[in-house]
Amino acid sequence: MIEQVQAEMERLIAKLKKDQQEDGSWVYPFEMGILTDAYMIILLRTLEWNDEPFIQALVNRIESRQEQNGAWKLFEDEQEGNLSLTIDAYYALLYSGYRKKTDEQMKRASQFIRKHGGLKKAKIYTKVLLAMTGQYPWPTFSPMPVEIMLLPLSFPFNFYDISVFGRANLAPMMIITSQKFQVKTRLSPDLSNLYLSQRESGWDDYWEEYRSKEWMSFLSFIQKGIKTIAGIPDQIRSRAIEEARKYMLERIEPDGTLLSYFSTTFYMIFAQLALGASKQDPLILKAVEGLASMGTVIQKQVHIQYTTANVWNTSLISSALQSAGVPSHDPTIEKANQYLLSRQHTKYGDWVIHNRKGVPGGWGFSHVNTIHPDVDDTTATLRSITSASLDNPHVKEAWEKGVHWVHTMQNKDGGWPAFERGVNNRLLEWLPISGAEFFLLDPSAADLTGRALEFFGHYTVFEKPNKRMEKAIKWLYDHQEEDGSWYSRWGICYINGTWAALTGLAAVGEPTNHPSIQKAIKWLKQTQNQDGGWGESCKSDQYKKYMPLGESTLTHTAWAVDALISVSNKPSRQIENGIAYLIRNARSKNWTERYPTGQGMADFFYIHYHSYRYIFPLLALSNYRKKYF
Repeated sequence: MIEQVQAEMERLIAKLKKDQQEDGSWVYPFEMGILTDAYMIILLRTLEWNDEPFIQALVNRIESRQEQNGAWKLFEDEQEGNLSLTIDAYYALLYSGYRKKTDEQMKRASQFIRKHGGLKKAKIYTKVLLAMTGQYPWPTFSPMPVEIMLLPLSFPFNFYDISVFGRANLAPMMIITSQKFQVKTRLSPDLSNLYLSQRESGWDDYWEEYRSKEWMSFLSFIQKGIKTIAGIPDQIRSRAIEEARKYMLERIEPDGTLLSYFSTTFYMIFAQLALGASKQDPLILKAVEGLASMGTVIQKQVHIQYTTANVWNTSLISSALQSAGVPSHDPTIEKANQYLLSRQHTKYGDWVIHNRKGVPGGWGFSHVNTIHPDVDDTTATLRSITSASLDNPHVKEAWEKGVHWVHTMQNKDGGWPAFERGVNNRLLEWLPISGAEFFLLDPSAADLTGRALEFFGHYTVFEKPNKRMEKAIKWLYDHQEEDGSWYSRWGICYINGTWAALTGLAAVGEPTNHPSIQKAIKWLKQTQNQDGGWGESCKSDQYKKYMPLGESTLTHTAWAVDALISVSNKPSRQIENGIAYLIRNARSKNWTERYPTGQGMADFFYIHYHSYRYIFPLLALSNYRKKYF
């Protein structure tokens, strides 16, 4: 077995070295299905930006992902298909002008949409898209009035109680909805065939479930607070819109995008149009170019990424290579570290609002990110540069700044969030927004907390007892599921969370005979498939319980095996079978290889990281070799 392990590690190392870019980074795609491709077509047609080869390429990719029944899916084992995604795809293909309603595949899509309730049953994000492009009526009731921009930080609820990801999407959306803005062009398709009746109000069913006495009282409370604070009623809305506009413009990255995300930039462009900007406004043109620059090629097809993952890929790959024995003075590692050091943040971002003790020193996710760092990318980068920091004062200074920033980002409850401390206001649970817990909150998470502990345990020296570590350990034990697993906010899902928690607890010296650790080991062993691997469905984050995929994936298997290795003194049968699976299936090309293992928002946003099939098997194999041979 060890010879096979060594051979596979050498293959993976060679593959990763070969794929490194000239600037030292790795640019493996960050793929989220076809949603961004569809939105890009709709945006380009709305702006009358007629880049036909580009639009045709996006049309071809969208069409290639259609199911036989006419639908599009978020992931392979989604039952019939996803209604909202199918509406988005159908709309984009029609708007492109390259497909007609009478085309066979378009008729099948239309039938699927009508069978599942038509436009009226779409999710809120699709309805917003349809409304602002003139295909659907705006509601009379807005769950998030733009006037909340005027509430001070001292108010029980204010704009900065929302996560930075939520704020960056909501600021432009609130401008759009406050104006009830709609824009159509001569190419806008007719979607009337997707209405099941001519008298649909569109939003009534959606809002009805949220019109609780508690929510309406809360909204009334907010509105009274706004009027008291903001002054003359006639001036309130214009002041609030100006605050939302300033929020957007102050957070534009060098490439023209808003915090380097597709959705935030997409909404920002429409918000600018709602405020009277020309379609040729320089800000809009640069933003569109920024989105186009997120394009990548996957199997000879063009895909618009939600963002780029260069920093994340590079930090994970560099540290995995070093774990596998590639020395820090190897040119591959040196180039990677030079790239990462050039991406360390030097500016304050929104995180400082809730973290007054912190100073810039973190890292973000994308190639262009300068003001939007996160805990996970920072600890991942710190792993990569730790060895170099031991004998290079410049690297050591950067490393220390990063460590300090992560320290200051720990929540009061002991866990770590993604982007901001203390953004977990439970009042936001009353807001009628789909996926509010993902979109509006940034609480402590098991995956982030576990990986932070793993970094501190393996890459830093700290005195024991240590209150910071003790609080984090307690948080993990307190948030373990009844079955022994942990839920991951950013990965799929319980396997990822359990891997992060176990490797973190082991790194800081928690005894492996601890009842919680033994319970987690038992859960992992019980969820192993007969082929020796593990696989988890994206349905887990929808049902908030472990849902087996029915097949194994390389990434899930690597996480599970690595977790068991971290808490096992000798290789168990489950570890050996998992290692064998990784070697046997290393070159697999079936659908499990592209199954999403990351999530952004339940039932909406799933991620296939193309780098993961190399990173995590290499990490698991190297840890297996180091510990047992």
